Amino acid sequence: MSISMYRRQYQQKVKQATEAQKKAAESRAKEAAKRQDANKAQTAAQKTNSPTTRKSRMNDATRALTAADKYGKEASELEKKTARYGSEAADLQVKIAKAEQAEADQAERKRKRDEQQRKTDELRRAREAAAERHRIDDRLSATEAKADHALRKLAAPKPEKLRVLMLGASPEGDLRIGREQAKIRRAVERAVHSEQIDLDIRTAATTDDLLDGIARFRPHVVHFSGHGGDQIIGFEDDVDEHHVGVVATVDAFASACAATDTPPILVVLNACETTTAAERLVARFAPLAIGMDGEIDDTDAITYATGLYASIANGHSVNSAHMAGKAAVELAGGEYELPSLVAAVDVNPTAVKLVKRPDEDEAA
Repeated sequence: MSISMYRRQYQQKVKQATEAQKKAAESRAKEAAKRQDANKAQTAAQKTNSPTTRKSRMNDATRALTAADKYGKEASELEKKTARYGSEAADLQVKIAKAEQAEADQAERKRKRDEQQRKTDELRRAREAAAERHRIDDRLSATEAKADHALRKLAAPKPEKLRVLMLGASPEGDLRIGREQAKIRRAVERAVHSEQIDLDIRTAATTDDLLDGIARFRPHVVHFSGHGGDQIIGFEDDVDEHHVGVVATVDAFASACAATDTPPILVVLNACETTTAAERLVARFAPLAIGMDGEIDDTDAITYATGLYASIANGHSVNSAHMAGKAAVELAGGEYELPSLVAAVDVNPTAVKLVKRPDEDEAA
């Protein structure tokens, strides 16, 4: 799990502990007030000479003590919750510290490896310099021969609907997954080619939803909304209450997407810090993938995705759709540089259109 996810969990536990502590204090105050009322009623019962009045005051005292016991029980439960949340927050602090230290150690090891590699590379280049001069002419000839090699052409849109599998996961309930999916649906429905696009929308998506969607829906596009990182994708577990979620590695996610005769053409990871994950997907199987180069605001993520699919549904290329999504974020004053489009070396995203415009059909 990423440090950012640990931090979000820690903040949630601190908030829960603070709220429980406040409510416990309120219940204790009510308990004290009721016990004071009971004492007053008992004193009044002892002082009166009237049997009727004494009985009435004792009944008042009994009711007040019953209410005090109720508030006392509530306060005890809330104090237990406060202690539990505090303990969970402390455990998360330890995990955060360990994760930060692990990152620092990893960075230092990488720095040492890079330094050693740099020295090794410099020595190797010095030894190979003479031989390389003799190979320059051969490499230039090979390069000229390859210059005429056309980029890989992905299959043109077939006379079938573009299938988009939309997976959303927010196990802690901190992301507006439903709003994002609804806005994408509305944008597609208003587009020129709305009738050429099928959306399979799955909220609270589990890893089973991923496998089932790939196998049965055979999507051309897989869109994931939720939490992620360089090496992980966060899915939900099949439970009703808020929970931590289920973490899948990027390689496992790639294996699931590729487990079909027709793997997706485009994968969109609308989650924080997923550019490296997108690069990994392209290295594994995907011609095109989109990730976020840092932590993206929930509103910016929704705005980008809406602009992206509106443009795709209007017949534009994947590259133009990507630029349209970024422009929408920029116009809204958001961090438009975070969405990153990754393409395989032999794929030109400006030439990849997932649906056709009417004039292209007529020209054909």
